[in-house]
Parts: sequence; structure tokens; C-alpha cells
Amino acid sequence: MHQAEIALGYIRHPSRIFYGWKLVGLSLFLFGVVLAPTFLGLGTFFVALERHFGWSRAALSGAFSLSRVEGALLGPIEGYMTDLMGARRVILIGLLILGVGLVALAFIRNLIDFYVAFLIIFTGAGLGGFIPLMSLINNWFTRRRALATAIGMSGNSVGGLIVPILALSITSFGWQNTAFSLGIIIFALAFPITKVIKNRPEEYGLLPDGDLEPEQSTENNADIEPADTVNFTMMQALKTWAFWTIAITHGLGATAFVTITIHVIPALTDTGMSLQMASTVVATYTTTAVVVQVFSGYLGDRFSKPPLIAMFITIQGFGILILAIWSSLPMAFLFAFIFGIGFGGRVPLLVSIRGEYFGKKAFGTILGMSQVPMNIIMVAAPVLAGRLYDTQGSYLVPFVGLSVVCFAGAILILTTRRPNLTNS
Repeated sequence: MHQAEIALGYIRHPSRIFYGWKLVGLSLFLFGVVLAPTFLGLGTFFVALERHFGWSRAALSGAFSLSRVEGALLGPIEGYMTDLMGARRVILIGLLILGVGLVALAFIRNLIDFYVAFLIIFTGAGLGGFIPLMSLINNWFTRRRALATAIGMSGNSVGGLIVPILALSITSFGWQNTAFSLGIIIFALAFPITKVIKNRPEEYGLLPDGDLEPEQSTENNADIEPADTVNFTMMQALKTWAFWTIAITHGLGATAFVTITIHVIPALTDTGMSLQMASTVVATYTTTAVVVQVFSGYLGDRFSKPPLIAMFITIQGFGILILAIWSSLPMAFLFAFIFGIGFGGRVPLLVSIRGEYFGKKAFGTILGMSQVPMNIIMVAAPVLAGRLYDTQGSYLVPFVGLSVVCFAGAILILTTRRPNLTNS
């Protein structure tokens, strides 16, 4: 038996849990407990900061847009670092930076301080989250890539359940104490979490998906090639139509999701809804997304992904339309249910399709490079939504516009075709 297997407690027996699934569970935890509150909880902090400092929503949203510029610049670097150093080291660095940013947020005194703290937070969340975690799962799975991705990313949705707790903490103890406490918690978790991360199964004498023999790494779905038969370099991927359609579609869907995430709690509290109830709406769409993500991953391992992505991003757009047009409590929860189905279904498919189309070798770099068009698309939308609200006193126009953005993404992804490595 391989010595590394003995050290890690690996035994090649069907009754043993494949270590890749443990890493999926770790990804779920990281997204849910550490990273999701940073993103999904932004609305609660925005409301608290608006009330405390009197800043406009356009000014608050500007911090996010600035972070997207930063993300466009750092995305390729994060991906390259992940491929070069391994997910374990990159995640550790990211979590430590994230902790610093949250502690810094607790001590801000003006808008410039807020922007600086926000940039530190998003740098840490980027290095400690999406790209290295998705690269990790892509390394450990091939046949079950979409399902594993879906389960790992469902932590984002599970993290929505923490948003009401975050809102309660801000209401009870203040936003400064809440931010400071989050930073300390992340510092405490950083080293124990990353200690159990293993970058690739091959380093420990294992195969992706827990297979015992290489020939088992085949796929019944004719749309998906066998394991490790396709490995694009970044430059080869950049020359394909698939890279750009996937990246832009992902950017359009993410733009709508992130802008809604930032503004939904302020929009709901404008109608007279309490901060706690508005946070419950957020928890509703994230909870809905958990179930849908797993179902979406199951479908993605069996059927062609572009039509599935188009379907889910269209559903996301219809959910946003409901939020734009109706403002009653029942319609808010209907929005949450439909919106949760849409974004819950599209995200794991948009990530796993890259591994399917471009392979494992440069997955982190390719995923990181795709952050450039994604983040450029996301730069203006949150600020524009805040600006339109400040001038019109309503979110009707920006929210309808975001639904149209989703519909455009659904049309674009249907033009995607599997790239041919020999022609790239």
C-alpha cells in the first residue's frame, strides 16, 4: 500500500468514503460558514452603514464595483497561484487576508476607510474561496464533477441561513462588533481548515471519483469525454468560442445575482419590512437554492449543460421581474422561491462545464482568466442600480433591466459548443 495512503488512512475498499467527498464537505463548510456571509450578508451591513454614516446607496455600491475591478485583475493571478501552489496554500493565505479585512471594517471612520476594508475583504474571499475550491473539486472528480461541484457550492446557499443571525447580531451588538467577531472567527478557523486539504488524488495513489482502475473513469454521457483526455492550456482556451460564451453568460447571471444580493434587503426594508424579515427572504432563496443545486448537479452529469444553464438563468430572470413589479410580503417570498431555483441551478453547471470542456491541468488559470470578462460586466450594475434608486426613489427600472440581462445570457449560452483541442 502507498505510504501516503497509510498516513492519510486511505484503504481502497468500497465501504470507505472517498476523500474527495470529504473535501466537497469542506468546500460546503467554507462557502457556508466563512464566505457566504461575506457576500450574502452585504445587504445587512449596507443598511447599517447607511443608517450610521448617511452614505448614499450609490456610494456604498461603489465599493463593490471597485472590488470587481480588483477581481478582474486578480482572477487570473488567483487561478495561476492555485495551479502553481495548490489550493491548500492559496486558501490559507486568502482566509488570513479575509480576517484582516473584516477586523479593519470594524474600525472604519469614513468612506475611504470602507473602500479599503472592502477591497481587503474581497481579496481574501477571492483567494480563500471560489477559484481554489472549484479547482480542488475539479481535481478530485471527473464523472461526478457537476454533482460534486453542486454540493460544494451549496454552501453559498446554506450560508444564507446565517444572514438572519448576522442581521440579529448587527441589531443587537452593532455592525462594528459583528465585523470584528467575524474576523476573529475566520482567523481561528484558517489553519485547522486548510490542514485537511489535499490538492490532488494522484498525489496519494488515488484516482478521481474514487475509482480503483483507470478504465473505470469513463462516462456514459456522450457529451462528456473520459477523464484527463482533454487538457487545454489557458492560451488554447482563450481562442475558443466556448470560453467567451461561458464567461460572458456567467458574468451576466452573476451581475444580476450580485446586484440583487446587494440591494434586495434595502429594497424590502423600503416597503416597511423589518431588517429581520428581509433577511428571512434572503434565507428563503438561499435555502431553495440548496436543493436545486444538488438536483442541477445530478442533471449536469447526465445531460448537455448549455440548455440546462439557459433554463435556470431564465428562471432567475423571471424571479427578478417579480421583485421589480410587486412589493407585497407574499410576492417577496414568491420571488425568493423562483430566484433561488434559478441561481441555484445555473451556478454549478457554469463552473463544471469548464472542467468538462477544458480539462484539469490549467483549470484554475482558465477559471481565473474567465473572471476578467465576468467582473468587467459586474462593475457598473450595482452602482447604477443604487444611482437609479437615489434619483428615482424606486428599484423598478434597474431590477427589470437585470431580468433582461438574464434573458440575454440564456440566449448566448445556447450558442456554446464543445471546443476541439486540435483546432485551438
